[in-house]
Amino acid sequence: MGEFSVNATRLDPYKNFKFRVMWDGRYVAGVSKVTAFKRTSEVVKHRSGGDPSSSHKSPGRTEYDAVTLERGVTHDQAFEQWANKVWNFGSLPGGEVSLADFRKEVILQLLNEAGQVVLSYTLYRCWVSEYQALPDLDANANAVAIAKLKLENEGWERDYAVPEPAEPVFVEP
Repeated sequence: MGEFSVNATRLDPYKNFKFRVMWDGRYVAGVSKVTAFKRTSEVVKHRSGGDPSSSHKSPGRTEYDAVTLERGVTHDQAFEQWANKVWNFGSLPGGEVSLADFRKEVILQLLNEAGQVVLSYTLYRCWVSEYQALPDLDANANAVAIAKLKLENEGWERDYAVPEPAEPVFVEP
């Protein structure tokens, strides 16, 4: 894995409210929520007939949960354009799915309070399984309209090449 630096002066864990999402080499504007990155490995139980009544356990298949991105509805078409690669309503038969490029790699960068990248994760072979263009609309509500993109993926990993940054210090005059 490599060398890890330790910032002995940082006592607080990183916060969950500063992050960026990138695909196709550019940051996606306005993403306000990303659901948890979670993987689950099945448990395979086995025992021999002569063993005591307890069983042994070993890992089986590992599944990666879908990740949902949310952002306020704007004129930016990034969510819709990707969702249309999986299913394009009104297309001619044989052209409903953009098979060559409906999957993307997605990069999530977590930032510290100063806006420095502290962690980076790559989600592999993502594709859109659910797209919500508009939420329920309510004339009596007072809320932002949210679009959602649910991304199936085949795994994720942390980029260990991202070092812990030197945190800025304000110098008194």
